[in-house]
Amino acid sequence: MGKSLFSVLVMAAIFLFFACSTSSVTTEQVSYPNHPRSILVMPPVNLSVDVNAAQTFLATSTYPLAEAGYYVIPVALSTQMFIQNGVTVAEEALTIPHDRLREIFGADAALYITIFQYGAIYYVIGSAVVASASARLVDLRSSEELWSGRVEIADTSNNNESLSYILFGTLSDQIANTAFNVAYDVGRKANHQLLSAKRREGILYGPYHPMFGSVFPFPSSRQMPRTFLRFSFF
Repeated sequence: MGKSLFSVLVMAAIFLFFACSTSSVTTEQVSYPNHPRSILVMPPVNLSVDVNAAQTFLATSTYPLAEAGYYVIPVALSTQMFIQNGVTVAEEALTIPHDRLREIFGADAALYITIFQYGAIYYVIGSAVVASASARLVDLRSSEELWSGRVEIADTSNNNESLSYILFGTLSDQIANTAFNVAYDVGRKANHQLLSAKRREGILYGPYHPMFGSVFPFPSSRQMPRTFLRFSFF
């Protein structure tokens, strides 16, 4: 009798354990509300001291987004349309109403990028090339923020505390960083990491990707206009 009671208690404990374990499992989000198919990359806001930062992040944003399964409004086209219509500063683009952006570009969502650091930094015994930025994806139909993320990466040179390196190493690093444009490569890597759908905290896969709707980590062929039209953003 005692053994039977003990067996029953053990089975009950096991049942409660698995029941509690099952209830604690949370499901990951697999799609956004009214999931966007097309994305407009807005002119990045550059808070770094390097004037090339915005162009680097803008130029390297299409690949990771297209790879994730979204149609991306060509950045060369959107940039020219902004410039042709008097929007030459990224901060000005932030004030354009979402419904107006959707009306003009036909995109479902807009990607807003802010760059905090970009380029080489130098200190006594070495140097590093850094890039840090944040991004947020906003639905242009509802003005709802669908996703946000941040990234920071650094390419650190080979530090050496010898007197000869202190005297000559930092200078050679500066020449190398300028000559080979290491900052562009680091910025490209940061942007790809920030916008990659392969990261757990990254953007979700889009409708044009085979893994759309999956919890794990083609563009349209429509013709784009060849001429620029003048219109009012506001």
